[in-house]
Amino acid sequence: MAIDPGHIQATLLEIVSDVSTQYGPTQLSSGSILQEVARRLRDPNGRLPAIDEQQAWLTAFYDLFRTGHLSWGINLDNNQPAFCHLTKQGRRVLEHLSRDPSNPAGYIAHVTQRANLNPVATSYVEEALRAYNADCVRAAAVMIGAAAESMSLELRDVVVTGVTKKGKTPAKDLSHTLIKKVLDALHKEFEMEQKGMPHDLRERFQAYWPAFTQQVRATRNDAGHPASIEPVTQDSVRAALLSFPLLAELNSQLMEWVSTYY
Repeated sequence: MAIDPGHIQATLLEIVSDVSTQYGPTQLSSGSILQEVARRLRDPNGRLPAIDEQQAWLTAFYDLFRTGHLSWGINLDNNQPAFCHLTKQGRRVLEHLSRDPSNPAGYIAHVTQRANLNPVATSYVEEALRAYNADCVRAAAVMIGAAAESMSLELRDVVVTGVTKKGKTPAKDLSHTLIKKVLDALHKEFEMEQKGMPHDLRERFQAYWPAFTQQVRATRNDAGHPASIEPVTQDSVRAALLSFPLLAELNSQLMEWVSTYY
C-alpha cells in the first residue's frame, strides 16, 4: 500500500488534538502521542505496518517540532524530551484543523467543496501548502498569489466573452499584462452590472472582492518585491491562505453568473 504523506499529517494532527484534550496542551509527551499512533496503526492481530510506514509517521511527528507546532519540555523543571507541549501556533492550528493550511489534505478538500479550481490554480495552491508547511512563507505567499491570479484571469476570459456576445467592446485593461489593471477593470465591470446580480452575490461582491484581492496581492507583492529584510510573516501568509477559499468561492460564483447573465 502506498504511503500517503497528506493522510499521515492530517491523522497525526487529529491524534495530537485528541491527546491534548485528554492531557492538556501543555502536558504532553512524545510517548503519549506515539502510543496512540501505534494503537491506531495496529491491525486486528496487533501487528504494526511495515517499517517504512512506521518511519513515515515518525518523520511526520518530528516535523511538528521543526515547523513550530510542538516544542520540547513542559516547564523549566521538566525541560527535556519526552515532555512536550503545543505552541501558540500549534493550538491555533488545532482550532480549525479540518481546513487549516497545516493540514493540506483538509485544506484542499475545503477549497474544492466551495469552488471549482482550474488545474493551474490547483497546482499553485498545492505548492503554496508545501512551501508553507516547509516554513518557506515567502514562497507560499507568491504561490497563493499566483493561484488567485490564475482564477482572476479565468474570470476575465469569461467576462470578455460575455461582453463581446452582448455586442460591446471589452475594456482595454481587461487584456492588460498587469494583474492590478485586470482586477480593477473587472471591479468596474461588475460595479456597472451589479444590479443584475442576485442579491446574495451582490452583497458578497461588495463586501469581499476588494478586500480579498488586495490582501492576496499585497502579500504576494511584499514577497516578490521586498522592501525590508522581513517583509512577509507567517501570520500574513496564513491569513492569505485562510481567505483564499472564500475568494475562490466568490470567483466561481461570479463566473457562473457571468455565463448566464451576459
